[in-house]
Amino acid sequence: MKVKLLGLAVATAFATGSAPALAQSVVKIGHVAPLTGSIAHLGKDNELGGKLAIEELNAKKLKIGGKDVTFELMSEDDAADPKQGTAAAQKLVDAKVVGVVGHLNSSTSIPASRIYRDAGIPQISPSSTAPKYTQQGFKTTFRVVANDGQLGGALGRYAVKEIKAQSIAIIDDRTAYGQGVADEFQKAAKAAGGKVIGREFTNDKATDFNAILTKLKGAKPDLIFYGGMDAVGGPMLRQMKQLGMENVKFMGGDGICTGELPKLAGDALGEGKIVCAEAGGVTADRAAGMEAFKKKFKEKYNIDVQLYAPYVYDAVNVMVAAMQKANSTDPKKYLPELQKINYEGVTGKISFDSRGDVKDSSLTLFTYKGGQKTQMMVIK
Repeated sequence: MKVKLLGLAVATAFATGSAPALAQSVVKIGHVAPLTGSIAHLGKDNELGGKLAIEELNAKKLKIGGKDVTFELMSEDDAADPKQGTAAAQKLVDAKVVGVVGHLNSSTSIPASRIYRDAGIPQISPSSTAPKYTQQGFKTTFRVVANDGQLGGALGRYAVKEIKAQSIAIIDDRTAYGQGVADEFQKAAKAAGGKVIGREFTNDKATDFNAILTKLKGAKPDLIFYGGMDAVGGPMLRQMKQLGMENVKFMGGDGICTGELPKLAGDALGEGKIVCAEAGGVTADRAAGMEAFKKKFKEKYNIDVQLYAPYVYDAVNVMVAAMQKANSTDPKKYLPELQKINYEGVTGKISFDSRGDVKDSSLTLFTYKGGQKTQMMVIK
């Protein structure tokens, strides 16, 4: 009886014209970022950028491979922890996602990238900057931002040539990102004639920096570079002020260059005291498009863009554009199109070199004035 009823239901579906629903295809795209922990605000920012892209793509009612496609963002939390990152990667592979946008941190992107490579699944990181990420030789690995060599190098030169720092101290959090960007900063600062008078390290969950700051204070630095994230950078600035180091300039990479830093640093933020860089940025001819995105994001979620939401948004769209060119959502079929993509995004023109690094990448220098993150310049 149940078999007869099922047959009747299918026949009725065709008779009433609802059969096209059977030709629909749900396409799963993975996203991984820290949605819990000290930098969850950055992970959520990334996730919302992906959700916005997915919502707009679904509104277009795209057809790929002869099927109406509905995209679904499968979001996983890696808590910025490498072990949790690989577990999240395997979970997405098992769920049969066709691509992954993530992870946020280099320390999670690097170990996860091998899992995606082994499964033949393209991975585009919107924010991982460690050079090693794309130097592994994986054909499935891409990023849409500049790497630490460019980021740390630009900051190191700027510290010496523009800020005229005479004595520089360096602290890093020992993560793949933090140590990597600090190494590149140190290399560039020394090459520009700068003097590094001390280097210390902490970790990405530390809250007490008095011992290392007191040690550095004795060497009288006029600038401290910190390789790490805002969740540690903010409290470090507070402790610098408590130790009477409020006049020491503070620099860092994209990890501290966030809208949340003023809250984390409080009255230790200073006025123009901090210089940081984002591994991305738009030139004047693209500023209107970026501002339009930020306005749309704010209207949708009632919060400001923190950092890399626009890059996640572009990464999702780049992945789908490659699927459209290949007329397939099969990773094996659209991967060659992704490798040669030429896409005009909110963040600029996106195409990749042979390693998966974005070509013609930009950097943006920022400072903080009046408690607000303020753009200084875009460097190509």
